[in-house]
Amino acid sequence: MDSAVSEATAVDTAVDTPASPAETVPAVSPAEAVLTAAIPAQPGPAGEPDPEDGAQDWQLDHSRAPIATKIVVAGGFGVGKTTFVRAVSEITPLQTEALMTRASEETDDLTATPDKLTTTVAMDFGRITLDNDLVLYVFGTPGQQRFWFMWDDLVRGAIGAIVLADTRRLTDCFPALDYFESCGLPYVVAVNHFEGTERFEPEDVREALTITAEVPVVIMDARKRYSVVETLLAMVEHALSATPE
Repeated sequence: MDSAVSEATAVDTAVDTPASPAETVPAVSPAEAVLTAAIPAQPGPAGEPDPEDGAQDWQLDHSRAPIATKIVVAGGFGVGKTTFVRAVSEITPLQTEALMTRASEETDDLTATPDKLTTTVAMDFGRITLDNDLVLYVFGTPGQQRFWFMWDDLVRGAIGAIVLADTRRLTDCFPALDYFESCGLPYVVAVNHFEGTERFEPEDVREALTITAEVPVVIMDARKRYSVVETLLAMVEHALSATPE
């Protein structure tokens, strides 16, 4: 009997005695776990971001708001606009690629891009954060003439544009140049250098396109992130110089 009472007392004591702080594990619901992972860590006592969480200063300091700007990427069919947006976007880019069919054989010239199987039918969209709290929203326009009616909506609110050009078919970028000239939107010309093609100097491209000396011309590779970032920086700098206010 004494043995049974002792065992019962031991069980009661183990149940009633609270665990030490080190042993206490609070219950976390799946929803709370998701929210904790989605919300960036708050700044520490010194107000500096945690280098491990990857958050920007403006994400940690709620009194600051990022400067959001809009850039448009335009050009001819198959010049690399979708690749441009995909290479630089820090989020999964929105793409409206559709398979090309025989119905477009007479309107879409694939001579320079024989391996192209898809085409943009609405727009491309991506986002990149530059200079800590400067956010660029990058919109790629469709290249075919039958989709040009969407350009007015895509360009609305943009600070500038990038006209992609392929030196094998420079005439394809003339409609974009004429459009931005007519609406007064600052733009730069970015020559997307394809492998196996002759490389030209920026001044040679400027002369061929008959654009003024104020318009920057850069040689870049739409597949490489650093090259696309340099082009975006050139666009922002040109837009600020053209419209300082």
